[in-house]
Amino acid sequence: MKAFFISGDALDHDNQNVDDEHDFSESASRVLHLQAHARKTLYTDDGICKRMVETQGYTCEEHKVTTVDGYILSLQRMPAGRSGKAADKPPVLLQHGLFIDAITWLFNTPEESLAYILADKGFDVWLANTRGTKYSSAHTSLSPNDMAYWDWSWDELVSYDLPASLSYVFNHTAQKMHYVGHSLGTLTALAAFSEEQLMNMLRSAALLSPIAHLNQIMSQPTKLAADLFIANDVYWLGLHEFIPNENVASKFLEGICRSLKLNCSDLMAIFTGPNCCINSSRINIFLNNEPQPSSTKNLIHLSQMIRTGKIAKYDYGNEEQNIQHYGEASPPLYDMASIPNGFPLFLSYGGQDMLSDVNDVKLLLTDLKDHHKNKLVLLFIENYAHADFVMGVNAKQIVYDPIMAFFNDN
Repeated sequence: MKAFFISGDALDHDNQNVDDEHDFSESASRVLHLQAHARKTLYTDDGICKRMVETQGYTCEEHKVTTVDGYILSLQRMPAGRSGKAADKPPVLLQHGLFIDAITWLFNTPEESLAYILADKGFDVWLANTRGTKYSSAHTSLSPNDMAYWDWSWDELVSYDLPASLSYVFNHTAQKMHYVGHSLGTLTALAAFSEEQLMNMLRSAALLSPIAHLNQIMSQPTKLAADLFIANDVYWLGLHEFIPNENVASKFLEGICRSLKLNCSDLMAIFTGPNCCINSSRINIFLNNEPQPSSTKNLIHLSQMIRTGKIAKYDYGNEEQNIQHYGEASPPLYDMASIPNGFPLFLSYGGQDMLSDVNDVKLLLTDLKDHHKNKLVLLFIENYAHADFVMGVNAKQIVYDPIMAFFNDN
């Protein structure tokens, strides 16, 4: 196991106590009522290539792939660097996290954003977009206005989205690829690997802010939402889509902040930790595109993980439904120790990350204790929080250069 540790100034944040859960629930209910009447629409603009990539002087291709369960996902391909030189290295698929899309890999300048950096280094770069996000909102028979459209959790991302995207790239390029995931994009990969899926199409995987165990998560608002079963309440109210847009988010956070007596002037820090290295001038680009919607069922699933400490499939809440779906009374576990020991993994995590908590990552590393030492690279960055890994202005030197060295070795 190769381990790299980068030190930085730790930022102290006091833990806040929940003093007024009633105020929070009241505020959340008002928000959910407003959100339940929001109309969902399909987006039909020019796409990520025209909006983000071609404007920077790069060639970009728009691709579509349909999952087995009918979701039409968009993929963007960057087959050459800004110089125009065609890729001469293997494909790399980049998978984003929750409430964002592939633009997360393009927010900063070409010298600072991973997608551009990889393309300029000769990799054939592919950007994936999860179902329900702006550019992956189509379906063969359903509309985002249909409740059935949102009947999925990250289990379906493991079973359908990830295999569809990987298979498309593999078939299109006839090459095994490297994988980079951030946040939820690491959980879906780890779950698939634990079932020994998709390995035949992959050379390696780099996982940033890895999410697996969530029981020791430090984000107080996130813990409160899970503990109060807020996501479950939303689901049974019939609101299957969760859109954290500005109006809804501001009202929703108002209740959380009042309940926890938090200063919500820096919303990103409230949920992800004190990010050290984000260029504030780029935040407007972020706000113009994010956050993206997800399914409420997905949030319920993540809440179950926070409450139980288990990495398991979605719990339908009663034995009868679980038996109907899984053939057993309890949801099956994803066993991280079952990940093939010889598969090359690169894991990078931050000391200030309030979602991918250091202690939870250590539990994951315990699961991987038998992994071949020369196939597991660890990179710990003391002063990084959750968003620094994809938006940090110094991420190239600290994270991306080591990732490319790892790719070159595998």
